[in-house]
Amino acid sequence: MSHPSLTTPPALTSESPELSIIVPTLREAANLPLLAKRLAAALPDTLYELIVVDDDSRDGTDRVCGELAMSHPLKLITRRPPKDGLSGAVLEGFKHASAPLLLVMDADLQHPPEAVPQFLAALRAGSPFVLGSRYAAGGTIAGTWSPFRRANSLIATMLARPFAPGITDPMSGFFALPRTTLARAEHLTPLGYKIALELLCKCRVSEVAQPTEIPITFAQRLHGQSKLSLREQFRYLEHLSRLYDYTFPRASPILKFGISVALGWAPAAMVFAALAPHVHARTAVALAYPVAVAVTAVLHLRYVSAQREFLPRPRPWTDFLCISLAEYLTALLAVIYLSTRAAGTPTLELFLVPFALATVTRYVLRKELLHDLRGLRRDPRRFE
Repeated sequence: MSHPSLTTPPALTSESPELSIIVPTLREAANLPLLAKRLAAALPDTLYELIVVDDDSRDGTDRVCGELAMSHPLKLITRRPPKDGLSGAVLEGFKHASAPLLLVMDADLQHPPEAVPQFLAALRAGSPFVLGSRYAAGGTIAGTWSPFRRANSLIATMLARPFAPGITDPMSGFFALPRTTLARAEHLTPLGYKIALELLCKCRVSEVAQPTEIPITFAQRLHGQSKLSLREQFRYLEHLSRLYDYTFPRASPILKFGISVALGWAPAAMVFAALAPHVHARTAVALAYPVAVAVTAVLHLRYVSAQREFLPRPRPWTDFLCISLAEYLTALLAVIYLSTRAAGTPTLELFLVPFALATVTRYVLRKELLHDLRGLRRDPRRFE
């Protein structure tokens, strides 16, 4: 197994810093010199360390950090191979941090280094968690966002509300917390780039006090390209799924089950409606129900991909095939019984009753086979 490589300047070993600044990077070498310079100007009287966690960028980040370490309290950690995206990089940085206060910010200078003293003041005052907010009073966004980007941000923020009540910008990647808050973390399952949301939820911050929001000006990127791809947005949805499972271990699987049933029933109902006037009800159900199974299989593929390391059984697809076969046979037996023993049964009932009984079969078998996570069943993966 590969391990992160670590470069530490001698100056860091002389005094213990008060603040560790974690900066995850991926092809951000061009931004690092200005970031280091602005942090030094913002924190002239503070002992701090700047920990750059690089996901094997191969863009000269190691050379740039080596030069900066000669004049700044900087150390570089290179992850080979990287895992769990930006969130994993932040947690790796926490492992190497030596200060009692921790701050995370991006390297692209969209998070203003000049705001760090306000974060530090809030931590010194006892805040359990501090976030930079674009939407709090006084916060702004530099430049012009397209309607699509604004809508995307609004929807992502709304989906995160259950984990961050009362917070205007729970999607912020600019945040700080004391080590005592981090010590409360449990079941950490980083995925993608919204590690602040993960920590807010799993450090149980709201049980201590309301997080502090610092209004910031979210600047435009100076160098490099944004890492917010469509793939990252899908990973965000998978991350939300994990957080919903963790926060609502009973309600979340039931809600997801209901959504998957509805998504499967809708196209199957259209197939049944198209076939029913022309073929026997038994044939219509026999051809329509596989459509519902096919939709469920697509959802199951995403489920297995996102939760594989937490699945309680080693063969999720074998389980899925067995469950699907059982529910399909249930639907067929039900429509055969209705069409032969209850002549004149309305067409709508010939669809609803077999599908409903098949769905009950699916629910019972999934529960018995522990196919639903009911939260994360693996032993708590506490931060080390």
